Amino acid sequence: MRFVVVTGMSGAGKSQAVNALEDIGFYCVDNMPPKLLVHFFALRQEKKEQFPKKIAIVVDSRGGRMFSDLFRGLEQLKEMGYSYDILYLDARDDVIVTRYKETRRKHPLLDEEHPSMQEALELERELLRPARDQATYVIDTSLLGAAQLKEQVAALFLKEKKEKMFITCTSFGFKYGVPFDADLVFDVRCLPNPFYIPELKSKTGLDPEVRDYVFSHQQAVLLYRKIQELLDFTIPLYEKEGKRQLVVAFGCTGGKHRSVSFAWKAAQTMKEQGENVFVTHRDIRKI
Repeated sequence: MRFVVVTGMSGAGKSQAVNALEDIGFYCVDNMPPKLLVHFFALRQEKKEQFPKKIAIVVDSRGGRMFSDLFRGLEQLKEMGYSYDILYLDARDDVIVTRYKETRRKHPLLDEEHPSMQEALELERELLRPARDQATYVIDTSLLGAAQLKEQVAALFLKEKKEKMFITCTSFGFKYGVPFDADLVFDVRCLPNPFYIPELKSKTGLDPEVRDYVFSHQQAVLLYRKIQELLDFTIPLYEKEGKRQLVVAFGCTGGKHRSVSFAWKAAQTMKEQGENVFVTHRDIRKI
C-alpha cells in the first residue's frame, strides 16, 4: 500500500496537489484529525479488501495544536507495519499573502491573538517545522501554476517511477537569491552572456538560438561536461543513501539565458538516462 501525508503552508497549493493525487488513483481524505490516523488504519486492517491501495491524507494547521499529534500517530502506524511519505507544500510569505487577497479567504490561524497575516504565517511555520524537517518531498509552489504543480506531484508518485529519486533541475537568477531548497548549486555566470547580443536579449534559454550561442563557446561545453560527470557520480550515491528528492540549481545573473540553457540541457540528459526528472525556470519571466 502507498500512504502519503500531504501537509504544508496554507495557500501553498495542497488542494491542487490532492487533485493531482486523485487523478493518479489515490483515495484522499482532507483535514483528518491526526489522532484518527490509527483508527482509520485499524479499520483498514479489518476490511483490507474494501480499502484502496493508495491513500493520501491531508493534515495541516487547520487542526491547530492537534497537529502535534501527527507524529505520534505516524509512529504508531510504523509499529503496525505501515510506511509513509510526507509531501510538504511551501511558498514564500509574500506569495501566500497575495493568494489570500485574491481568494478573500481567512487564514486558519488568523485570530485575536494573531491579528496580522505575518504573525499567522510565523506561527504556522513554527507549528509545521517538524513536518517540513521530516518531509520526503518538499515542493516550493511560489512560481508554479496549478498545471505545473499537478504535473510535478503526478511525476513524484506515478507507479512506474516510484523507486527512482525525483530530481528537479531549476534555473535561477542570483540577483533574486539562491533557491532555498537547492541541494547542488552551479554558478554559470562565468560564461559569455547572451543578454549583450541584441537579437538574443529578449529571448531565453528555451529558445534554440540562445542555447546554440551558449554552447558555441568551448568553456561552456567543458563546464557542462564536468558538471555532468559530477552528477553522474553523485546521483547514484544519493539514491544509495535513500535520498528521495534532489534539487539541482543552475544560476546566472538574471535567470533567463545561461542558467536556463544549462538546466534544460541537464534535464534532457537525465531523461535520456532514465532518471525521474522535472525542470523549472524560477526567474525566466521576471523583468
